[in-house]
Amino acid sequence: MTQIATVETLLQDGRAEITVARKTACAHDCSECAGCGATPSPVRAVAVNAVGAVKGQKVVVESESKQVIGAALLVYILPFVLFFITYFACSGLLSDVVRSLAAILAFMAGVAVAIFADRRLKRNGGMVFTIVRVI
Repeated sequence: MTQIATVETLLQDGRAEITVARKTACAHDCSECAGCGATPSPVRAVAVNAVGAVKGQKVVVESESKQVIGAALLVYILPFVLFFITYFACSGLLSDVVRSLAAILAFMAGVAVAIFADRRLKRNGGMVFTIVRVI
């Protein structure tokens, strides 16, 4: 995955702290709609400074697509898959109320797994970003 970022500070170990504008579904084209009032907040990360970028420069940053897709599947897909599997697996065994509660608990378990995985990823250094060129 490739994004444009701004170098905020240079770190001593050949890495740089960067900020990346967070993308939203609406792309903040407010002139085309009534406007939701949402303001995008930048995301801070640390990237390998492979090209020797300096503070204030706009750079192209790459991350491994495998990590990004895996995180998206874990956060957005797993809870819903667990919800529907549990709901339909219990269809002949339980009443509608109990089946619905079981499905909700399965959804919450999927969210808990995503939170646990996120914390583990952060403990292990987070996603790896690399500055590939200066704009």
